[in-house]
Formats: sequence, C-alpha cells, structure tokens
Amino acid sequence: MTRQDPQLTRELKHIAIIMDGNGRWAKKRGLPRTAGHKRGVETVKEVVRAATELAIPCLTLFTFSSENWSRPKPEIDELMRLMKTFLEREQDDLIKNNIKLKMIGAPLDEKSEVYNLIKNVEQKTEQNSGMQLTVAFNYGGRDEIVRATKRLAKDIERGALKPEDITEDLFAAKLDSHGLPDPDLLIRTSGEVRISNFLLWQLAYTEFVFLDCNWPEFNRDKLAEAIDVYYARNRRFGGVMTGTAV
Repeated sequence: MTRQDPQLTRELKHIAIIMDGNGRWAKKRGLPRTAGHKRGVETVKEVVRAATELAIPCLTLFTFSSENWSRPKPEIDELMRLMKTFLEREQDDLIKNNIKLKMIGAPLDEKSEVYNLIKNVEQKTEQNSGMQLTVAFNYGGRDEIVRATKRLAKDIERGALKPEDITEDLFAAKLDSHGLPDPDLLIRTSGEVRISNFLLWQLAYTEFVFLDCNWPEFNRDKLAEAIDVYYARNRRFGGVMTGTAV
C-alpha cells in the first residue's frame, strides 16, 4: 500500500529477531540446555530460507550478546561449536543463494576461531546482492553506541569534524550497522517482553512482536504470522496517517 508521504511506507525491508528460549525449550523436555541450542540452529536455517523466499531484503539475528560470556563455560563452548559448525556447513548455501553475511558487535581476539570464521564467510559473500543476513555476535547495544561515540571523538580530535556538525545520520554512520536500514519489525520469542540491549539506536521506530513460543518452536508459519501483524499496524513515525484522526 503506497502512502502519499514516502516516509510513512509500510514496506518491510528489515526484520530483526531476538532468538530466545532455547534453554526453556530443552528444560520442558528434560534435556540439557545444549540440546535446545542445537535445535535452535535448525530453526535458524529454516528462518533464513523462509526470509529469502519471502524476499525480505535484510534479516538480523541476535546470536550471542556481550553479556552471554557470563554463562557457564561448557554452554559457551557448545554455542561456539554450533556457530562454527553452522558457518562451515552453510557458507556454500549462502553463496549459492546470493546471501550476503555481515557481522556486528565488538571485535574479539584475532585468535578466536569463530570470529575469524565469521569474518572469512563475510569476505566470501561480500559481493552477493541478495538478502543481507546480519549476525549480532559479541554484541551489546550500549557498547555499540559507546564505540560509535569514540569514533566521532577521534574525528574531532584530529580536526576532521566539529561537534556542531554531528547529526543523527553522521552518528548512525559510525555504528556497526551502517549501511543497513533500521529494522521495521523486531520479533522476540520465549514470551519475554524486552529488547535486552539489542539495537538500542536502530529500534527507535520499529514495530515489536513478542511471541510466547520458544525459539526452537519458531518456524516459517510463525514468521508469516508476525509479518501479518506488522502489516496490520499503522506506522506514523510521529506523524499522522492521511485520512485518519489525530
């Protein structure tokens, strides 16, 4: 549906997902948390395929937060192993399906096997022109904003920028997500109703859909349902839709 004001469009360009509830899914079945993470990887594969088929231009997945390092080491080790396995097995399909991989988050030690593998797949797919799949890895929204601020401060320090010249667009260009449109739709599974330090700047006018299902139970149908909810809403960005009351 086309609006008179192009800023009021409901076109769905970018979906972001907080993939929550792997541990709860496993606990309900008397399984270890690692079993939930393993099943969650299969859900990632299904959702990436579905988003590609639905012609969603950008999909961002919150895969590992900077706070997740506080989890037990065996669980972290399993998460790293699953991430590594996923990238090794799926990189050929990403290339074949014209999907471009991008990583956002604080840099890790160059000795990190998973970090280097992500960067390698990122490089292999950088020329792809289809859906952009962004993985938020070692990511925290506040940390991203602090790092962007430091980049601006360095520009000011070397005389390349004046404080009064800083705009929202200039600040956004210093974020990890530069070049990506802000998410139109955020989906969080597991029944939790919060954003957990995810894309704090970028979610300013995003539509939120919170689902009771755990991530391993999420699928193409539930993705389609969340998209239907999105299209049923009016996005005004602080304005008033034509033909509606104030």
